[in-house]
Amino acid sequence: MIALAILSLLIWLGLIFARGMFWRARERDDRNEPAEPAIWPSVTAVVPARDEADVIAHSLASLLAQNYPGEFNIILVDDQSSDTTNSIAQSLDSTNRLTILSGTAHPAGWTGKLWAVKQGITQSGNPDYLWLTDADIAHTPDNLRKLIARAEANKLVLVSLMAKLNCTTFAERLMIPAFVFFFAMLFPFAAVNNPKNRTAAAAGGCMLIRREALERAGNIDAIAHEIIDDCAMGRALKGQGPIWLGLTTRATSIRPYQSLGEIRRMISRSAFAQLDYSVLQLLGTIIGMALLFITPPLLALFATGPTQLIGAFIWLAMAIAFQPMLRFYNLSPLWGLLLPVIGTLYTAFTFDSALQFWRGKGGMWKGRAQAIRT
Repeated sequence: MIALAILSLLIWLGLIFARGMFWRARERDDRNEPAEPAIWPSVTAVVPARDEADVIAHSLASLLAQNYPGEFNIILVDDQSSDTTNSIAQSLDSTNRLTILSGTAHPAGWTGKLWAVKQGITQSGNPDYLWLTDADIAHTPDNLRKLIARAEANKLVLVSLMAKLNCTTFAERLMIPAFVFFFAMLFPFAAVNNPKNRTAAAAGGCMLIRREALERAGNIDAIAHEIIDDCAMGRALKGQGPIWLGLTTRATSIRPYQSLGEIRRMISRSAFAQLDYSVLQLLGTIIGMALLFITPPLLALFATGPTQLIGAFIWLAMAIAFQPMLRFYNLSPLWGLLLPVIGTLYTAFTFDSALQFWRGKGGMWKGRAQAIRT
């Protein structure tokens, strides 16, 4: 028992002190803001949308309201929607800034979303930057000019913002801050933003991309089959130059998750893909998550002596490490004590992701099973 406690303690000490202090959530787009450029480059936003009638008016309106001084256009790719996404979008633009494409069926080897993005990029011409954003993301009017200012000042090939996710329902308060916490644990933002570090990632809800860098990386075709396309984009572009990833309140998700079931489906869509569909990696993840989140509270509650003290210390340490993310989401510090429960749920959802893949339903999104079996 004491050996198990010490092993769990060593893992947590490594995470807290040797992962770029990921838990401090210091990388934010409202800190160390660069000066605006003298000349504003041209930008085209590409928005893939499939059955987004409930959110498309809000997200497109936020794009049309951008106070960007340079040339800015928007391309919405209607990815074969079965609802009123297209007609709602058609009713919004009075400035001729918005182009709406009717997307075609995706060919073999492509995910539906990336094929829609490909069609939008093909239509965009030759802007200096491409702004890839999802149909369920709303932006403050100054977001684009802040993105461009950062990219131009630091010669970045990619600026990506982790959109602030909806966090209102009980299920969201329980699971959403941890989703970002775990993402940062896997891909510490400080490491992503360090050109000398090989760690690369991005957040797909908001990605500003230097077009020439994307072309050098092989265009969107280079990641055509990727389920976790944002992180694949981060890897592809970090090979072309420096990238930056940070938290933001300027891009927010307008997609609510009313229940744990909805969040389970969101996580299950890509969790097994993150493990390269490997059974060995899945087993390793389950064991690792058990050591991280299940073992400490069990020891704290049921062990005795030094083993119990170590378990209690780890439980407290993980709760403290969770506090910056809880503050970012304006939640009570007491949610930190539930991190073992949250970690257990994420482990179960990861296993569910593998089950869905084995059943031929991997990467399920809007009626499409997009994981490619090999």
